[in-house]
Amino acid sequence: MNSFRAFLKKEFLAQWRTGKLMLLAIVFILFGIMNPAVAKLTPWLLEIVADSLAESGMIITDVTVTAMDSWVQFFKNIPMALIVFILVQGSIFTTEYQSGTLVLSLTKGMGRHWVVLAKASVPVLLWTLGFWLCFAITYCYNAWFWDNAVARHLLFSALCWWVFGLWVIALAVFFSTVSTANTGVLLGTGGTVLAGTLLGLLPKLRAYMPTLLTEGTALICSQAETADYVTALWIAGGTGILLFIAAFPLFAKKQL
Repeated sequence: MNSFRAFLKKEFLAQWRTGKLMLLAIVFILFGIMNPAVAKLTPWLLEIVADSLAESGMIITDVTVTAMDSWVQFFKNIPMALIVFILVQGSIFTTEYQSGTLVLSLTKGMGRHWVVLAKASVPVLLWTLGFWLCFAITYCYNAWFWDNAVARHLLFSALCWWVFGLWVIALAVFFSTVSTANTGVLLGTGGTVLAGTLLGLLPKLRAYMPTLLTEGTALICSQAETADYVTALWIAGGTGILLFIAAFPLFAKKQL
C-alpha cells in the first residue's frame, strides 16, 4: 500500500510538471463559464446581425434566454471537453512503455496490479473533479442569471454523462494494456465509442448502448424520462468495471 501511495503521488506530480493538470483545469473552467456566457450573449449577437438579416428578408423577434439555453450549451460542449481529456490522458501508460520507466518501478518491488490501479485512478479522479467543477460553475452562473428549475432531471442527466466519461476512461485503460502506442489506445477507444454510436441508431439496440447516456438534452427538455436511461447506465457501469478488471491480467502478462 505504501508503494501504491508513492506511485500515485508520482503520477500526480508528473501531471503537474507536464502541465496536464493546468490544461485540464483551464478546459473545464472555460467550458463551465462559456455555457452561460454564450446563452447570455445570444440576444446581443442576434441584435448585431439583425439588420443584415432583415435585408435578406429574415426578421428576428425578441429572444428570451433562460437557464435551459445554457444547459443545452453544457451538453453540447462537454463532449469536446471529454475528447480533450482523452487526448491528454490517453498516453498515461504508453509514454512509460516507450521510456521504460515502468521497469524501474517494477524492479523496486512494485506489484503490477498496483501500477494499473494507480494509473487508472488518476484519470478517474481528474475526470470526476473536472466534470463536476464544470457542472458547478455552469449551475452557479445559471442560478445567478436565471432559474435552474426549468431543466428537468438535471442532476440525473449530469450523472449519466459522468458515468459515460468513466466508461470511456475504462476503454482507454483497457486498450493501454493491449497497445504500446498512443495511436492504438486512441483508435481503440474512439472506434468503440463510434461503434456504440452507430449501433445506437438501431431502435432495438438504442436503450442498451452506453452512448445513450450522452443525450442529456432530451432529459432536461422533457423529451425523455429517467427510466429510458437506466439500462444503458447499468450496462456502462458493468462493462466499465469489467474493462478495469480485465486490464489487470493483461498488464500482468505484458512484455515491458
